[in-house]
Amino acid sequence: MSTLDFDNLPTGTVSFLFTDIEGSTELLQQVGDQTYRDVLEEHHRVLRAEFATRSGREINTQGDAFFVAFPEAHDAVSAATAAQRAIASHTWPSDARVRVRMGIHTGEPTLGPGGYVGLDVHRAARICSAGYGGQILLSERTHALLSGALPDDLTLRDLGEHRLKDLARPEHIFQVDIPGHPTEYPPLKTLDILTTNLPSLQLTSFIGREREMAEIRRLLAGSRLVTLTGAGGSGKTRLALQVAADVLEEFPNGVWLVELTPLADPALVPQTVASVFGVREVPGRPVLDTLVDYLRARELLLVLDNCEHLVEAAARLAGSLLRSCTKLRILATSREALGVAGEAAYGVPPLSHPDPRAGVSVEQLMRSEAAHLFLERAALGNPRFVVTQANAPAIAQIVHRLDGIPLAIELAAARVKVLTADQIAKRLDDRFRLLTGGSRGGLPHHQTLQAAVAWSYDLLSGQERTLLCRLSVFSGGFSLEALEAVCAGEGIGAGETIDPGAALDLLTRLVDKSLVATESLGHDVRYRMLETIRHYSRERLLESGETDAVRHRHLEWHLGMVEQAESALQGRDQLIWLDRLELEHDNLRAALEWAGADSSHVETGLRLAGPLHRFWILRGYLREGRDWLEGLSRAHGATDLIRAKAAYAAGVLAFHQGDVSRAEALSVESLNLYRVLDDPLGTALSLTTLGTLVRNRGDYAQARALLDESLAISRRSGYTWALAEGLNVLGVTLRRQGDHAQATALFEESLELWRRLGDRWGLAVSLGHLGVVARHQGDYERARTLHEESLVLRRQLGDRQYIAAALNSLGVVAWQLGDYAQAAAMLEESMALSRELGDKQNMAATLCSLGFVVHRLGDAARATTLLQESLGLSAELGDKVNRAAALCNLGFVAEHLGEHARAAALHSESVRLYRALGHWSGVADCLLGFAGVALARGQAERSAHLLAAVAALREAQRLPLPPSDRADYDRAVSEARSRLGEDAFAVAWARGRAIATDEAITEATA
Repeated sequence: MSTLDFDNLPTGTVSFLFTDIEGSTELLQQVGDQTYRDVLEEHHRVLRAEFATRSGREINTQGDAFFVAFPEAHDAVSAATAAQRAIASHTWPSDARVRVRMGIHTGEPTLGPGGYVGLDVHRAARICSAGYGGQILLSERTHALLSGALPDDLTLRDLGEHRLKDLARPEHIFQVDIPGHPTEYPPLKTLDILTTNLPSLQLTSFIGREREMAEIRRLLAGSRLVTLTGAGGSGKTRLALQVAADVLEEFPNGVWLVELTPLADPALVPQTVASVFGVREVPGRPVLDTLVDYLRARELLLVLDNCEHLVEAAARLAGSLLRSCTKLRILATSREALGVAGEAAYGVPPLSHPDPRAGVSVEQLMRSEAAHLFLERAALGNPRFVVTQANAPAIAQIVHRLDGIPLAIELAAARVKVLTADQIAKRLDDRFRLLTGGSRGGLPHHQTLQAAVAWSYDLLSGQERTLLCRLSVFSGGFSLEALEAVCAGEGIGAGETIDPGAALDLLTRLVDKSLVATESLGHDVRYRMLETIRHYSRERLLESGETDAVRHRHLEWHLGMVEQAESALQGRDQLIWLDRLELEHDNLRAALEWAGADSSHVETGLRLAGPLHRFWILRGYLREGRDWLEGLSRAHGATDLIRAKAAYAAGVLAFHQGDVSRAEALSVESLNLYRVLDDPLGTALSLTTLGTLVRNRGDYAQARALLDESLAISRRSGYTWALAEGLNVLGVTLRRQGDHAQATALFEESLELWRRLGDRWGLAVSLGHLGVVARHQGDYERARTLHEESLVLRRQLGDRQYIAAALNSLGVVAWQLGDYAQAAAMLEESMALSRELGDKQNMAATLCSLGFVVHRLGDAARATTLLQESLGLSAELGDKVNRAAALCNLGFVAEHLGEHARAAALHSESVRLYRALGHWSGVADCLLGFAGVALARGQAERSAHLLAAVAALREAQRLPLPPSDRADYDRAVSEARSRLGEDAFAVAWARGRAIATDEAITEATA
């Protein structure tokens, strides 16, 4: 199906045409896959040609079926007639016999962002499905609108009123007779001729479920008993009825519904089924025997609805009937499978729904079945309700938090009469009060959400109820091991004791009853509860008085897991544990929330939060992690060691957020505590963090002192991880001072330590630093290779912050090679990710690089905006290196715009910062900028001095000129030579090479 411009579809009165090939499955079997594909391709081409020439807009195409909208009824009938004539005259591959049935209905449908909705669409589809190949059927409304102006020499045949599947109002149907084409067909395939007791009245339309319906029909073709299982409100009954209606034509003796909900006595199940067929009990003979005799030769589908409270009786009945009645098939619905031999159990999944955390547009929302259901039901209650960009996030939140459960969504949609979508979303914590008021004509356990869940809960045994309630403390899923530790064993509370050895059997029963779902994760199985079931079970847990005991065990279990993860996050199993912590993140949040709510658990909460800081950094949860740590730290009751660990972890997170003042305060606090405690590892780590902060503000001497002390402690104590981290930080300090050889040695030592530990994060960091050194030394291919290796490792870890940093580094390499388009693409990606994470440090650096690249691409205005933003962030962070870089780049933009005085001022401020930092490559860039300004002002001799000084400085510091600057540099040299003449230029050049760098700076800024 092509993407539609929904804004330009016909509105108001619209005529819908549905078509499909009759007997398409048989045709496929006759001609084979390849020929059928050829037939289908030609079929589409022929029909599209006729529809398009008569103002038809193709809405949807699935398989051999078309859905087309026309602004006029006359056009729809004319298109259908032309299409039938074209089909009849066409020569099909392998002489295939292609017969297409068509149905047309006219109405006033609602046009939403996702297309047409409403019963008019469904009526047109049902009219089409009632016909035969070659036949065109019209609704009464379409017939009336033709007003005698029938196309060509066509005539209409009155076929009378017919009841259509799922529609309350009968339809008066007409047939279009085309001269020279067949006009006699069998009786229409409507409820008037099909043998069934399925309800013809469906007050609301059926939404989505195409994939599920296809799968169930496939199962019915291969198994004589198919049971739809699922939690209460999941839509099992409606799905079963829809499938049953769709397969009516396949069962000569009909499709028959038996509703078991009203029954309480299992002994009455056979009698209830018999009464559906009018089979009377024969005195002295079991009614089941009489029923078997009646069904034995009949080919029909029996629908047994709501079997869960009579599951054993329903299973005995189904087994007996299937053994004796070979042409019988059964479609059952139940919250657990019947357990009959040969049964195919099909778990009815929730409706597809978007994840609101990812941000949802109206277009994305309309691709969701759950949102589509909400919107259609909402419009029934409040015709003025429409989806907008403003309320789309709230609707996504509603259907997501209601797990895509149809009953819950319909009940929520009913509230739009009195509440906005935002108000509904905010009230979902009290969903059992909010979601009431279902259809009075519906089953009692479908009138409120609470009744639907309670119906399942009441059918459980005592131990099953106890386990279900205890499982409600888990958030986002759980493992069997966690269940056994948290929910089983002695000493939990007043509920029934669950033996750990019996926990698996009880869990299996809850899975069978659709109250717990399973998820396969590689070689492991994980379990989860739908949020609606969890909310209900949590309320029952509160009533039981076991909440405190179970949540405490939940906290202790996850503390043990995190303490095990702490060291593993620094070794070869790092990725495994990162993924495991990600999987358990919702449980970790729940445990931290519980710890924070009770002062007696604060220390346990801090013990849990401290080791998690590495996970929070690597997976980009900076703000959340810091909030947990600082929030818990404000409470009293923790020991000095726990407080020190929390302060250190919060300081590292604050540093990664760019909150340098708070990072320094927390790091000083942790260092002081660790010194008092005489904890060498904590002292070394805190010194490294402080060294990083001091280095970034340009105080290299103090940074060196802090880092030297940290490294001495780590070497003396054998702390490999802390040593590798400290070596990296000191290496960056030396690189920024121009000592590339010593920096490389430190990075390579660090790299070897990371390899020994198997720490991928550390490997990625060292590789990245080595890549920066290689770039400064002019080895761009090696730089690119090192950064790409680093990026691969960071992507494996899911480390979004450092993915952004690696992209920035690769973007700078592309920029300095002169590939500005590639550089811009990488830097834009890095920028977007850093903004999303709130990573100010990388934002400042990337904005600076991107600003210069955009300038080179010709957009000076945007370049200025980006560089000014970088400048502001650098000032906020106290990052002198990046501030100097942003000023220098702004100087180049100003020079390009002819603002020479401003360019000189910007370069002057930049070069003073660079010189104070000993950042020689930055000094060289500024001197090059001054040379350009001098040329523009007609000062060729000064320009030659400065250009020569740049060459001398780069040679002395072994800093090759980047390829991207070579053309500008050579052009400036050539122009200076041309203006001065060869002899004068040679004198100026020699003087420029001879003067000291500080003298060159003085001349440039004079």
